[in-house]
Amino acid sequence: MSCLVLLNKPYGFLSQFTPEGRWRGLADLIQRPNVYVAGRLDADSEGLLLLTDDGALQARIADPRYKLPKTYWVQVEGEPTEPALDALRMGVRYADFTTQPARVRRLSEAEVAPLWPRDPPIRFRKAIPTAWLEIIISEGKNRQVRRMTAHVGLPTLRLIRQAIGAITLDGLQPGTWRETASSYADLAG
Repeated sequence: MSCLVLLNKPYGFLSQFTPEGRWRGLADLIQRPNVYVAGRLDADSEGLLLLTDDGALQARIADPRYKLPKTYWVQVEGEPTEPALDALRMGVRYADFTTQPARVRRLSEAEVAPLWPRDPPIRFRKAIPTAWLEIIISEGKNRQVRRMTAHVGLPTLRLIRQAIGAITLDGLQPGTWRETASSYADLAG
């Protein structure tokens, strides 16, 4: 069995141990030797980040060929329409690629109520509503979820990864982590 570290990465941290520019590094959160990030999460995104001491497991988690679903909760600016949500579900076409179809649903206020406040808070504009979406993708192109929501007229304000495969963020507060023994089969569910 491999060591798997589940981290709730806060806003403002890179998916690497060393800081860079204005962004902090994971070394400020984890003092566990010999673990490496499996996949990435942008500094302005929050949520589940996996680290492992097993190179093969690390590669398998990060490689889109294995189609490990990643679940994101996304706060968007504007009111989602069914045509916009359907466009996300069908796959968004860009000049350089088309995304695979995503599973998308609107989240209720009750579902997102237990979320922690972001530091710093997102911008708030009184005249423009916001909504929360759950978006599940199996790809991982650079800033893909943000690009997808912007493409359908719903700019992302806050992005939180809730799950990678069967591993969820449940019970982890921002900046906290726990270690478990795991295999790829555990992730795949």
